[in-house]
Amino acid sequence: MKMLPPLLASILVASACAATSIGASAAKAVKAAPLFKTSFDCAQAKASIEKLICHDPQLAQMDIELERLYLLVLTDDHSVPPRNKVEIDQQFWIDARNQCASGSDPKACTVRSYAERAHLLRQGSMIARTKDPSRLTEGPVAFRCAGFNGLIAASFFTVEPSVVYLKWANTSALLNQVPSSYETLYRGKDYKGSYSFRQNGNDAVIQIPGSAEMSCTTEPAS
Repeated sequence: MKMLPPLLASILVASACAATSIGASAAKAVKAAPLFKTSFDCAQAKASIEKLICHDPQLAQMDIELERLYLLVLTDDHSVPPRNKVEIDQQFWIDARNQCASGSDPKACTVRSYAERAHLLRQGSMIARTKDPSRLTEGPVAFRCAGFNGLIAASFFTVEPSVVYLKWANTSALLNQVPSSYETLYRGKDYKGSYSFRQNGNDAVIQIPGSAEMSCTTEPAS
């Protein structure tokens, strides 16, 4: 057997040791990553999105809150849609949420999925909108904006960072809260362009693609 020069042999041994150390460190890091409380058993999680939720504090909070809303809706005899349809829709929603794993940004997709589902559950059930001190959602709140035809509904997820889901006509957008010293400010962007939502009490300034900033006020609840 041909012997390697001492220097080359030392380099190869060192490289192998380094690779082993890096691999061990990576495995240790994954194992040591904190698990957060969710509505499901993270020890039994199989879907990659479920694993993402288990290790992400923002998503874990959204998951717990959505489960709270869902269970409240199931106690509502007057929910729209009715409770049996809500149960079916919830399973379809879970399947759709898990499909976020195939997208270019699984977390952003999952955050939007939770925000949209929370909006629908709260919109369709008065019981889901009760002022539970532990709630992490608010809305939907309807805003009437100067020069805009129709209302813009806003549902808020007060997690860290907070998000607002905006819905009008057949369009929706998800915006993330950004630091601001004097108002609550959210920004977002998609293939249509940029969005912003600035709120101060019952007043808001909303900007959507194709529109200048609009002065808006909350619409009284009917």
